[in-house]
Amino acid sequence: MFDHLSLGVTDFAASVAFYDAVLDPLGVRRWFVMDQAAVAAYQDAGGESFWLYGNSTLQIPLIMIEPTDRFHVAFRAVNRLAVNRFYQAAIAQGGQDAGMPGLRPQYHPHYYAAYVLDPDGYKIEAVCHQPG
Repeated sequence: MFDHLSLGVTDFAASVAFYDAVLDPLGVRRWFVMDQAAVAAYQDAGGESFWLYGNSTLQIPLIMIEPTDRFHVAFRAVNRLAVNRFYQAAIAQGGQDAGMPGLRPQYHPHYYAAYVLDPDGYKIEAVCHQPG
């Protein structure tokens, strides 16, 4: 459905370090970073990507949204262990707990997810839809 999704961040270096750590257990690697422009992109094996934009010396127009419970990004995990590792990495990088790893049967019987707030307060999730 999406080619890529972008978030505006206030502390580019802190956000890059955070997303390097939390996306790694999900098999999402940093694709490139342009420090001067404050742009970083991450990509999974399927070619879908996630981008970060910070304050830029190139004056790229950036619309910052206020982090709220109405906006969050969910990253696909291949198994429940990856969800757990995502959560552990996020907490170790200073992320705030927004929902420990566990089943969310209100969605479906195998929905296993964890939620954290990133350095800007965006709610991010890792989710596995597979049983066991």
